[in-house]
Amino acid sequence: MKTWLAAVATALIVTLASPALAQDGRGWSLAIHGGAGVIERGSLTPEQDAAYRAALDSALQVGAEVLEGGGSALDAVEAVIQVLEDDPLFNAGRGAVFTADGRIEHDAAIMDGTTLDAGAVAGLTRTRHPISAARAVMEDSPHVFLIGQGAETFARDQGLEEVEPAYFFTERRWRGLVRQLEREGLPVPARPEGAPAEGAMATVTPPLDERKFGTVGVVALDREGRLAAGTSTGGMSGKRWGRVGDVPVIGAGTYASNAEGCAVSATGSGEYFIRATVARDICARIAFGAAHPQLAAADLEQRRAWCETRAAEGDICLVSQLLPGIAEARAEIAEVGALGGEGGVIVMTRAGRVIFAMNTSGMYRGRVAEGEERRVAIYADEED
Repeated sequence: MKTWLAAVATALIVTLASPALAQDGRGWSLAIHGGAGVIERGSLTPEQDAAYRAALDSALQVGAEVLEGGGSALDAVEAVIQVLEDDPLFNAGRGAVFTADGRIEHDAAIMDGTTLDAGAVAGLTRTRHPISAARAVMEDSPHVFLIGQGAETFARDQGLEEVEPAYFFTERRWRGLVRQLEREGLPVPARPEGAPAEGAMATVTPPLDERKFGTVGVVALDREGRLAAGTSTGGMSGKRWGRVGDVPVIGAGTYASNAEGCAVSATGSGEYFIRATVARDICARIAFGAAHPQLAAADLEQRRAWCETRAAEGDICLVSQLLPGIAEARAEIAEVGALGGEGGVIVMTRAGRVIFAMNTSGMYRGRVAEGEERRVAIYADEED
């Protein structure tokens, strides 16, 4: 088993315990991400920083209303991701990146931790909310994963809203693709049919050379103690040959299991998250530690020793970093880094504890729990 020590040099963890939550699930908790990558304080203007924070806060509010009203974790995951899919700031739904041939192709997945039911889609081009298509696959088909035209046909048969491909177009993503293809010496495709006139860019938009992974994801725990996870993305800018990343691969980019006490959504360089089976491994590690109290106690001592070492070096080690789940998430992100990948994860435990782990300089993220205020963050060194 990979050790937690391997991750110390590469991953930053921020974790928040939710005192309002009880072990028996009588409180709810929600966490979201909007992508991880090279997101440094100097790379966003004050207006851009504020726009991202406002978007994350609005999405959290939607999820909080669902859970506060007695809705299920699955309902909250779908509702929040729909909001993020409609926001052009993120690489999901409207605002997704383009393939090398000038198309926008969406991938999404959702998982119910109580039943291990899951649904995933890849290569959608017209379904407005890919996350809803993934949920429909889970609930209304005998399958787990549908792709391309078949997935589109299924979504249409389920009555899900369709839009013209131009609906997803944003000028900044298009210009980003053009710059990328020119840099790589590849042909630039014709501007998509129905796209707005050239130059119609949003007032608040990240820099065109921003290198980040804008996948969106949500993990949730409802008042019944049910866990759920969901993730949605436009994938990798300039992708070719029908490339699919980790998002719709259950156990890699998305996973939830009440039995293991864990829900995970990942963001980053998908090829590496697939190879490291990140989402499932985090949950398996958490379950293994819970089932072996002696090992868990030993791990706790190791964590205390690590904190003492960090403190001696002048770094900050929060007491919350000793809590279960931290080492498990850290180890998986370290494995991604060792393979050459970048990114992060959000983790929800059965106690409602939220864990953010990343080996990048930032991750758009936020959390809220019953009886607590909404909190959002962007930069890796920022308290959530």
